[in-house]
Amino acid sequence: MSIAVEMRNITKRFPGVIANNRVNFKASWGQIHGLIGENGAGKTTLMKILYGMYQPDEGNIYINSKLSNFANPKEAIKSGIGMVHQHFTLVPSITVAENIMLGRPILKHGFIDMKRAAMIVQEMGERYGLKVNPYAITKDLPVGLQQRVEILKALYFGADILIMDEPTAVLTPQEIEQLFVTLKSLKEQGKTIILITHKLKELLSVTDEITVMRKGEITGRLNTKETTEQEIAKLMVGREVITNIPKSSSKPGRTVLSLKRVGFKDQRGVDVLKDITFDVHEGEIVGIAGVQGNGQTELIEVIAGLKDIHQGKIYLNQKELTNTVTPMERRMLGLGHIAEDRQTMGASLDASVLENFMMAGYLKSGYSNRWFINYKKVAEVAQEQLRRFDVRTSNIHLPVRSLSGGNLQKLIIAREMFLEPSLLIAAQPTRGVDIGASQFIHQSLIEMRNKGKGILLVSYELSEIMTLSDRILVLYNGSIVAETTPQETTEEEIGLFMAGLKKAEDVVN
Repeated sequence: MSIAVEMRNITKRFPGVIANNRVNFKASWGQIHGLIGENGAGKTTLMKILYGMYQPDEGNIYINSKLSNFANPKEAIKSGIGMVHQHFTLVPSITVAENIMLGRPILKHGFIDMKRAAMIVQEMGERYGLKVNPYAITKDLPVGLQQRVEILKALYFGADILIMDEPTAVLTPQEIEQLFVTLKSLKEQGKTIILITHKLKELLSVTDEITVMRKGEITGRLNTKETTEQEIAKLMVGREVITNIPKSSSKPGRTVLSLKRVGFKDQRGVDVLKDITFDVHEGEIVGIAGVQGNGQTELIEVIAGLKDIHQGKIYLNQKELTNTVTPMERRMLGLGHIAEDRQTMGASLDASVLENFMMAGYLKSGYSNRWFINYKKVAEVAQEQLRRFDVRTSNIHLPVRSLSGGNLQKLIIAREMFLEPSLLIAAQPTRGVDIGASQFIHQSLIEMRNKGKGILLVSYELSEIMTLSDRILVLYNGSIVAETTPQETTEEEIGLFMAGLKKAEDVVN
């Protein structure tokens, strides 16, 4: 196959960091090429250089063997390169067709021809297997459909080389399956897909070739059919990686969280949570499994105090929280919260790495008095914890938005574990992090559980639920439809509960 893109001796430096060090990368036409590495390995930086967002300090880019260094994304787009970013770049308040046409509108008599634009979107959706309503308001679409809009936008602008940055990080299993069908269809039509991902199983299931990076350098180029998860993982982290983490039997203690017949209605009066009743005890991990949009987010928010419930009661360490105790007061009572959305709920992007780490933590004994924060002591403990969790930053005083998505996730987890809560809500704890970091996070959660902490794990990764949970609750359409354990069930059975195709009484009968 002919080479679509080749990057030779690419070097990119940032203050205190060499993000790419003489990197040589190439991908062929009609191929899905995987690009994998730890957080901070330089994958996204390399692809941003290809897309013209960064310019290399050294090296050159060749498209179809033609020298094609790009000063900006506009030049890259003209050369047939498109990029779907991990965090979408859509305007939420306008329609699908309007988002796709932004920057290159279809005009009729000097005005935008929305009817023609909608027809083109519909035709493209059918051609590429990316059907979406062109008149839908973008913010009303589920995440999977918003991603379709991003892909359609790149294709509308003429992309033949499509860069996908962590495309499955925010998708449900069903959406991931549909995305891969789309990528294979694009490949069959001669497109080149460069897939940046942390997920080894996905990488092996959909790619043709794989490039592995570590610390800004290429450590391996592999034929997908001839490699294994273990080989890729070792090239990523430089050591053998244990994929099955040992976990002893749980020894549940007193109840730390209790929900009694909790119900929640959204702003339209629709029942989003219905009669939710369960407990979490000291020394156990309770996993919540379910397809996105079945009430998981609202469940987290009512426990954290971000939304009020309309019926039932919530207790934390025997204290009733129902609609009276603020989120900060709940933290003081022993609640930790790894937020589902790290950018809008889990962090303040304009605050520094240090400030984000010490949010709430400064209230711990010894770190502040009535008037002042002991910033010297705070900085020392922050540096120590960030090293422990391998949060890679050249300076803790930089804005937290300077971190990669995976490093931001590790920062939030380091902060929440530093607080030593009696109950930790861990929502999507390994979203967007690499296999080495995932392993460490899983081990840390198990260690917390072994120290007698209660953990409520909410994850769309069924393998994560099965690996970590002592008990599993399945949420479907706002109700708990099953309670089981990893020993008593399979991923396939949980999948049936998640899809509403099986009910708890079916098991009894």
